[in-house]
Amino acid sequence: MGKVVQRGTSLGAQVADVLRQRIVRGELVPGSRLTEESLAEEFAVSRGPVRDAIRQLSFEKLIRVRKPRGIYIVGLSDDDLDQLYSLRGALEHLAVERAMRVGDDARWRASRDAVSRMMAAADEGDHETFAVADLDFHSEIYALADHPRLEAAWQQYLPTFTALLEVTINHDDDLHGSAADHDRLYSVMRSGDVAAAREVLGAHLDGARARLSLELAARQG
Repeated sequence: MGKVVQRGTSLGAQVADVLRQRIVRGELVPGSRLTEESLAEEFAVSRGPVRDAIRQLSFEKLIRVRKPRGIYIVGLSDDDLDQLYSLRGALEHLAVERAMRVGDDARWRASRDAVSRMMAAADEGDHETFAVADLDFHSEIYALADHPRLEAAWQQYLPTFTALLEVTINHDDDLHGSAADHDRLYSVMRSGDVAAAREVLGAHLDGARARLSLELAARQG
């Protein structure tokens, strides 16, 4: 039975989300071939949304379109992970430094709330809720940076990092360590210690990158 998408939101984005998750999880392996026809049938949509999804995933370098033969899965390599996390590091270090200029406590409440939600989700062992709060926390950093172009760059890659987080978070049976990392990052950002914030953020992103590398190595046997 085909995958049913939700009406009322972008169908192309929904198709892209499902395919992206399959690629990042390794369910669609590099070199495998898809067609517009098969995807339209599976998702019960016209070819328009399928083409929108293909354009997005091609931009993210997860697939390659070879006309007229079809759509081929590229997947993720260690080099891809290096590029993605070095890019995120550059973006997020800048966002953190700019966010730390904000002294208004009210503007930091959403970040504090995200940390609290992560801690509660860790207590419950609720990976899905934890992931949402995790991404909300990082998105808030970009919002606090007051740099619309920087925030737009994050939003452009957010779907990819959402799919990557779903993989890395499942490596953690106990989520309390990750929750503590975010609590530490929040604290150093509020303290005004830029060097400490850069160190904590760098270690956090390096840890995520390392877990993904282990996942890739396990798939490759």
